[in-house]
Amino acid sequence: MTFKTLDDIGDVTGMAVLVREDLNVPMADGQVSDDTRLRATVATLAELADKGARVLVLAHFGRPKGQRVPADSLGPIVPALSAVLGRAVGFIDDCCGAGAEAAVAALAPGSITVLENTRFHGGEEKNDPAFVAALARLGQAYVNDAFSAAHRAHASTEGLAHVLPAYAGRAMQAELEALEKALGKPEHPVAAVVGGAKVSTKLDVLKHLVSKVDHLIIGGGMANTFLAARGVDVGKSLCEHDLTGTAEEILTAAEAAGCTVHLPYDAAVAKEFAANPPSLRICNVHEIAPDEMILDIGPQAVEALADVLKTCRTLVWNGPLGAFEIAPFDTATVALARSAAALTKEGALVSVAGGGDTVAALNHAGVAGDFSYVSTAGGAFLEWMEGKELPGVAALNG
Repeated sequence: MTFKTLDDIGDVTGMAVLVREDLNVPMADGQVSDDTRLRATVATLAELADKGARVLVLAHFGRPKGQRVPADSLGPIVPALSAVLGRAVGFIDDCCGAGAEAAVAALAPGSITVLENTRFHGGEEKNDPAFVAALARLGQAYVNDAFSAAHRAHASTEGLAHVLPAYAGRAMQAELEALEKALGKPEHPVAAVVGGAKVSTKLDVLKHLVSKVDHLIIGGGMANTFLAARGVDVGKSLCEHDLTGTAEEILTAAEAAGCTVHLPYDAAVAKEFAANPPSLRICNVHEIAPDEMILDIGPQAVEALADVLKTCRTLVWNGPLGAFEIAPFDTATVALARSAAALTKEGALVSVAGGGDTVAALNHAGVAGDFSYVSTAGGAFLEWMEGKELPGVAALNG
């Protein structure tokens, strides 16, 4: 994977640089309620501004579908971005056109300015060449710093890279370098933890990973479908019985590829899905009653999986092992995450995790900061795990 970074951009004094960032942050009562994505922009925006560029931030917000929707304006996000940057941030109420061009021309070197929601224009999601050209007229260089939007071939995420000198921002660079270490050119043995509710949402991930990793650890509700494929009666557990044949095909492909698939052999089960239910018990997966459901991996399985990680050099993690939002069904996820974090801190393991539920689970376990890299990207991280080419990344390689 070859791409230019900010180290290659040269003298940017006075240059207008278009920077694609992810400002699609959660809002509550008109205020940003989680500034994680804003903090991820600081390295790139501050570096370019400090070098004298006129920094123009491109981003989308919500789904206005080519219409100017006041509720989807980026204006209310500007104060929060200014706060995390510790400097003034301007705002221009369009991202192209004569008015925007005049406003950009008047900006001072070293300034940072957010342009209005790119999705207010229908040409953004269509990657319309005329809209790409209109955006390009505002700047002399393009920086993509939004990996989370890199799976979309939109004007501001892919089109601009073909008409302006294109570079990866610092957040994008860190993400791509981490992913390269995890699955591009990883140090073996490699383990992958894949959890979540349904096999159907992760089929392509599982099919791709069996040829890439040495150990595939399957958790969450999807593990029940694999257990059912192996002849286990999973009782009332969440299970896609219509996909047991597909699960069997994945197990066969894994065996052919020399990939060991790890399924739980003990589990935390209960008759109802509730916090600390009175019916909670730990049992072998072959001892589940017809009126019970699997809600977490059991302690013996977790201990065995921690031993597996001790033999590995690289870990990729996507999805929780159990219903981690409700105690005590967070036990397995927390325990294995802490084992992975400890191995990472020792320098024995490169650990890369991503996906919304995964980030929440690692934060819940208190170890997100101890993993080698945690991606906040959702769809883009999943498509990368599926082995798909991401348009926004491929354009930087050009």
